[in-house]
Amino acid sequence: MTKKRAIARFTISTIIAIIGLVLSFANFLIPGTTDRYNGFINSISLGLDLSGGLSVVYDCSTTGNGDLANSIDATITRLQDVLYSEGYSEASVYKQGSSRIRIEVPDANESDDIFSFLENPQTLYMTLEKADGTNTPTPYIEGKDVTDVFVNYDTQNSKYGVTLRFTTEGAKRFATLTELASSKTNDDEKLIYVYLGEISGNPWGQLQCKEKIEGGSTFISGDNISDYESAKEYALNIMSGTFNVKLTLVENSVISATLGREALTLGLIAAGVAILLIFIIMYLRYRDLGLIANFSLVFYIILMLFFLQAIPFVQLTLPGIAGIILSLGMAVDGNIIIFERIKEEYASGKKMHLAVKGGFKKAFWPIFDSNITTIITSIILYILGTAAIKGFAITLLLGILLSMFTTLVVTRFFVKGYLGINSTKPHRAKLYRDENVEEIGDEVEILPEAAPQTNEGGDNE
Repeated sequence: MTKKRAIARFTISTIIAIIGLVLSFANFLIPGTTDRYNGFINSISLGLDLSGGLSVVYDCSTTGNGDLANSIDATITRLQDVLYSEGYSEASVYKQGSSRIRIEVPDANESDDIFSFLENPQTLYMTLEKADGTNTPTPYIEGKDVTDVFVNYDTQNSKYGVTLRFTTEGAKRFATLTELASSKTNDDEKLIYVYLGEISGNPWGQLQCKEKIEGGSTFISGDNISDYESAKEYALNIMSGTFNVKLTLVENSVISATLGREALTLGLIAAGVAILLIFIIMYLRYRDLGLIANFSLVFYIILMLFFLQAIPFVQLTLPGIAGIILSLGMAVDGNIIIFERIKEEYASGKKMHLAVKGGFKKAFWPIFDSNITTIITSIILYILGTAAIKGFAITLLLGILLSMFTTLVVTRFFVKGYLGINSTKPHRAKLYRDENVEEIGDEVEILPEAAPQTNEGGDNE
């Protein structure tokens, strides 16, 4: 590679790095618009320990003879749908142990509607009769019969309401219930009673039914629904009763956003100090090669920030920051292995370009093997670990993949460019050999030695 071409390579790479750093950290108004660009780092989804929010744990029990494990899985799915529909797209719902569910909602607090919903969810029942204290009416509809609940608007009558959608079996039950309710003589008796929790005392609400309703869904209006907010509250209460298990609150805590910001600040300071120390040590140890390693680490940081904000299921947590720092160390370790192999190759007598080629070749498998074992460990931790462990595992996995790319591809790219600028001054890369070591020339093809000739039919002289 010519010196001119090598300089062009580093110039273009530097421009790309500067653009990447601006996109990663800058915060500015987009010219010609009212939109603001927040940078990769400000667009990363933060976990509960960094952003603050609400954490609750429920003990689960079946309401019938159903399988608890399957019922918990179905309830987790329903809870995720509820939280997402309420705008908490970053909430996490996962199984804890064999019979508990943990919910973490970043940026939520005790004043949010979601807190009261999560604090005391109760099972939904719909009956034909009102409980009178002496007998318990038979429920025709239970929470498990409902698949979806959402706010809707009746354009024909200009009023808000709530739409319920039922399972196949639930649709049949609801058709039977509405048929029985609408068949009563007096309009005051054509009622369906809604209970949240035990079927006792006064019902949570009541619905007037004038005809049999089929089709698997129904629109509920009236019954204290006057605007969007009241319809939303009604839907949230109904939705809270549609879980497949009975939820008993055993733990709830609110993490202050201030504490989260302090934790994030300390984590970023730790990462910044670690990166600065790495840059200094690499330069002191390897001079020009150390600068190349630092340059490739800049690309590692840019790519890490980009993927953290681009991958939708990734949330940055304090353990996640630890995973990033650990993977950064793995990236540095990969560069160290390569540079040490290059030094060994040069010390054996090879020229710089042959030492670089041999160094990368000999370092590949040690780097690959060590990173593969870490990748396997990260995957196992993500599958089997709790939320904190998952946060560590996903950032470690992402970081290891990026560190392999920057070490084996980006660093190699820059070192080859560096040889176009300097291939005659090895001391600038801290490459040394003993004076008595003879320099090995370029590799040449070694031909097989010719067989000795003999005089046919006579003696050799």
